[in-house]
Amino acid sequence: MAATPPAPPPITVVLADGQEVTGRLHERQQTPEGWLYRVSVPAWMDQDGRVVPAWYTVWVQAPTHVRPVDGISYDDVATTRLPPPSTVREILGPRRPTGWVLQKLGGGRGPGQGVVHAVDCEEAPAGAPVLTLDKALDAAEHPGTCLCSLCGAAAELDPVLRGFDHGVD
Repeated sequence: MAATPPAPPPITVVLADGQEVTGRLHERQQTPEGWLYRVSVPAWMDQDGRVVPAWYTVWVQAPTHVRPVDGISYDDVATTRLPPPSTVREILGPRRPTGWVLQKLGGGRGPGQGVVHAVDCEEAPAGAPVLTLDKALDAAEHPGTCLCSLCGAAAELDPVLRGFDHGVD
């Protein structure tokens, strides 16, 4: 005969209006925005015209909407953690968004007058379409178009345009 799994441990759940109720903690999940807890709180439901006790289960943000109950261990609660960042990512830091944008200059006079920026550059025009690598290189090859040196577009695209050993003796 199989053993009955233990009941999920109690946890204090803070409702939207600030009330606190004792619920049950089923699992925890780490997300890039913080921790989420899947909890159940006591509720009532209509079953064939009768009001019966029930559990309402929902994901809530921790620690804003949950508090531990003194003396209760949560060590056995199913917990999903984000994988640790790779050593490369720790050294290099977060990746910037992919793509480039073209800032057109000169009020539209003449083709190819502009600046190619990384998509997250502070100088990039808002709402400009994001260019793929090929489109960014095509734009950069037009006379009168330059690559932004503030955001790194020049450092990223120049070697591809001119060769990786350009400027090296």
